[in-house]
Amino acid sequence: MRPDRMVEALLFASEAPLSAADLARVDESLNEDLVEEIIAGLREEYESTDRAFGIVEIAGGYQILTRPEYAFVLDRFETVPTTARLSAAALETLAIIAYRQPVGRAEVEEIRGVSAGGVLKTLAERNLIEVVARGEGLGRPLLYGTTRFFLEHFGFRTLAELPRSDELDVILADRTADA
Repeated sequence: MRPDRMVEALLFASEAPLSAADLARVDESLNEDLVEEIIAGLREEYESTDRAFGIVEIAGGYQILTRPEYAFVLDRFETVPTTARLSAAALETLAIIAYRQPVGRAEVEEIRGVSAGGVLKTLAERNLIEVVARGEGLGRPLLYGTTRFFLEHFGFRTLAELPRSDELDVILADRTADA
């Protein structure tokens, strides 16, 4: 069996990103370096044949995803799974957590100016945040951070790819202009 097709089959079937180490475990003939070469070759093959999908590096691994320009095609069919949209309050809370983690509920509420209990619960239920520690203050409050699924969901390899705070005004202005 061809190693490149084994790697391709695993990436195709997986619902979550797989690391090179994960992929190398499928066969004793594979190692992480060879998997990286195979992935580069598959990316080149998909690009040169103008496929509607590609291999994307996200959340510390690789995943086969539909290219963004084909999103409108997927939106037309009910059988294609979609993700539930987040409310403005949930996105705001998630941004606070992503940039200030680990952060407690009280700090989130202080920044937002409103109660955050329900939103924190929703974000945790959607596996976008999790309790990562306990604070040192009175009652040892829970501290929240983002999850690996957060990275997958938003297409980041690491948290370092989050836009810097000085870039946010430009990004938000561009999105407002497009709307």
